[in-house]
Amino acid sequence: MSAFLASLYFRVVFSVSFIFMALAQDENQFIYHGFYVKPQLQRHGFASVRRNGLLQLTSSDRQLLKSNAFYPSPIKFNTSCSRSLSFSTTFVFAIVRGVLNPGGNGMAFIISPSTDFSKALVGSYLGIFNLSNNGLAANHILAIELDTVKSPEFKDIDGNHVGINVNSLISEVSAPAAYFSDIDGKFKSLSLKSGNPIQIWIEYDGAEKLLNVTLAPITIPRPKRPLLSATLDLSPILLNSMYVGFSAATGALVSDHYILGWSFNKGGQAKSLDISKLPSMPVRSPPAAKSILERRLISIVLILAVVAVLITIVAAVYFVKRKKYREIYEDWEREYGPQRFLYKNLYKATSGFKDKDVVGKGGFGKVYRGILSSNEQIAVKKVSHDSKQGMKEFIAEVVSMGRLRHRNLVKLRGYCRRKREFLLVYDYMPNGSLDKILHTTIKPSLNWFQRFRIIRGVAAGLLYLHEDWEQVVLHRDIKPANVLLDNDLNGKLGDFGLARLYDHGSTLQTTKLVGTFGYIAPELVRNGKASTSTDVYAFGVFMLEVACGRRPIVQEGWIEAVNLVDWVTGYWKRGAILESSDPRLEGLYAEEQMELVLKLGLFCSQPNPAARPSMRQVMQYLDGEVMLPDIPPEGAVIGLFSESNEASWGEITGNSNSSAHTRSTIDSVLTVGR
Repeated sequence: MSAFLASLYFRVVFSVSFIFMALAQDENQFIYHGFYVKPQLQRHGFASVRRNGLLQLTSSDRQLLKSNAFYPSPIKFNTSCSRSLSFSTTFVFAIVRGVLNPGGNGMAFIISPSTDFSKALVGSYLGIFNLSNNGLAANHILAIELDTVKSPEFKDIDGNHVGINVNSLISEVSAPAAYFSDIDGKFKSLSLKSGNPIQIWIEYDGAEKLLNVTLAPITIPRPKRPLLSATLDLSPILLNSMYVGFSAATGALVSDHYILGWSFNKGGQAKSLDISKLPSMPVRSPPAAKSILERRLISIVLILAVVAVLITIVAAVYFVKRKKYREIYEDWEREYGPQRFLYKNLYKATSGFKDKDVVGKGGFGKVYRGILSSNEQIAVKKVSHDSKQGMKEFIAEVVSMGRLRHRNLVKLRGYCRRKREFLLVYDYMPNGSLDKILHTTIKPSLNWFQRFRIIRGVAAGLLYLHEDWEQVVLHRDIKPANVLLDNDLNGKLGDFGLARLYDHGSTLQTTKLVGTFGYIAPELVRNGKASTSTDVYAFGVFMLEVACGRRPIVQEGWIEAVNLVDWVTGYWKRGAILESSDPRLEGLYAEEQMELVLKLGLFCSQPNPAARPSMRQVMQYLDGEVMLPDIPPEGAVIGLFSESNEASWGEITGNSNSSAHTRSTIDSVLTVGR
C-alpha cells in the first residue's frame, strides 16, 4: 500500500511540474497563423484585425497615422545571464503603397519595456520615438526597421532598407533590402513596398552577442546567409520584463502595413510558419469615381517615362562617345552659368576636400571651407555621388542663384562639374548658420538689434526673389539653418537646392511636397503646391523662432509636441505676448519692435494663405511704413483677406461704401486663425 501511495505521489508531482513547465514555455514562445485566435494582441492607434485574421497597422487612405500591436504578455528575460537573452522570431509582412503614391514611411519589429507610445511621432519617427527621447539610453528599445522613405536627418542610406536600431532612429547597421540567393550565390534586391508578402527572420545569440536579420520572399526558402549580421551586446538594453510587437507610421506619404503571421521563441528557435495557413492579402480596387482618371494618369506617366528613358539612352550614348574623358558642358551652362572653376584649383583650395575643412552637412552633401590662391576664402558645396536628386538640385541652384544679385542672398561665385561630381562655390560666411548661433548654449548669444537686422535682411532678400527679380523664385526651405551670417552678423539667405522659378503672372506647376517639418504651410501638406504664400508662412515661423529662441516644434516633458505658433498665440491671448520672447535677451529689446515681430510672425504663419501678407507688405510693416493695428486675438477674422471678398468684409465691419477703404483695412489687419 505504501509503495502505491509513493508511486501516486510521484506521478502527481511530475504532472504538476510538467504543467508549470508547459506554462513557462507558453509564456516564452507563441505562433500566429493570422491573428483572430487568442490570445489577442494589444493594439493601439489604427491597428485592427480583418475578418480573415490579417493584422493591419496603417491605411493608405489616411495620412499622419501611427499604430502598434504587441503580444499581450511581457517576455521574461534573465538579465544576469547573457545566454538567457537569446531569442528568435520570424514573421511575414506586406507593405502596399497608395495609388499614385510613392508610399511611406515604414514599420518596425520592436522590443520595449512598455506598450505606451502615445507620445511618439508619425512619419519618419515610425511611431516609436519623438524629438525629445530619440537617442536616449533610457528608452531600452531594440527595433528592426523596414524603412521605405529616406530620412537624411537619421542618416538613412536609401528609401528601401533594413536597419538595426538601438534607442534611436539612427541605425547601428543597415543595408538595402535584399535576400541571398542560394542558387546564384549573391544578394538580390527586394522592394519592401512591392505589396508582395515577405518573410523576415531575426535571431539573437546572447552568448555570442550576435544579431542576424534575414529576408526573403515567401516563395523562397530561408536563405543560408543573413542580410545583416551585427555584434551587439543587448544586456544594457533588455530588462527583466519586455514586450515584443510591431509599430508602423505614415506621414504625407502613405502605405498599408500588414502582418500575416508571427512566431516567437525566447531561448530557442522560433517555430516555422506554415505559409499555406496564412491569411490572404486584400484585393485593392481604387475608388470608382477616380479609377478612370487614375488610369489616364498612369498611362500618361508611363508614356512620359518611356520617352524619358529613350531620351536618356540617346543622350547617354552621345555623351559617352563624344565626351568620355572630358568635363561635361551643356547648353544651359552657356546661357545661365557663372564663372566655372577648375577642379584642381578647388581641390588645392580645400586641401583635397579633407574632413577637417568641413563646415556643414546637408541632405545632398558636405560644405568645405577653402582658400584660393588669391587668399580669398570660399565655401564649396560638394553634392553626394549617391544623391538621386543631385543633378536636379545642382541645376536648380546654378540657374537660380547664378544670376541673382542681392546683399541679403549668399552669392554663388561659380561652379565645377567633373564626371559625376557637382561642386558649387560661394562666398564664405565666417559666422556659419543662424541656427547654430540661435540655438547654442554658449554665450554670448545674438542681441535684439542683431536679430531684428537679420529678420529684416532675410525679408528684403525674399522680396527680391518674389517680386523684384525678372522671374518669381520660390525658396521653399526658409529656416535658420539656411540663413548664413557674414563678418558683421548680417543675415544672408542661402541653399537654393529646392528653389523653383516661374514667370510673373503664372503659377508653379509642381505638386511635390518639399521643405522642413515645422515650416511647411498647411495647404502645402494638403495639395503639395508651393507659392509665394507658402514661403511667407515659413518666414513667419522663422521670425517667431528668432524672436523666441525656440524651435518650431518643441517636446516639453511627456506632453505632446508644442507648436511654436500656437505657443506664441497663447501668450497673446493672455495679453502677455512679450513674455514669449527669448529669455536669453533678458528683456533687453525695443518692446515695440519685439511686439511687431511676434504679431507679424503670427500674421504670416496663419493657416489661411489668402490672409497672409506679401513680402512687400511685410517690409512695409518692418520699416514702419504701415502700422499693425492693436487687435486682440479674439477679434481676429479668418479667411477674408483678398480683393475678391470686399462685400463680405464690408458686412462684418459695417462699412461697405468704400472699396479703397476695404483694401486698406485688409492690408493692415492682423489675423490669427487659432
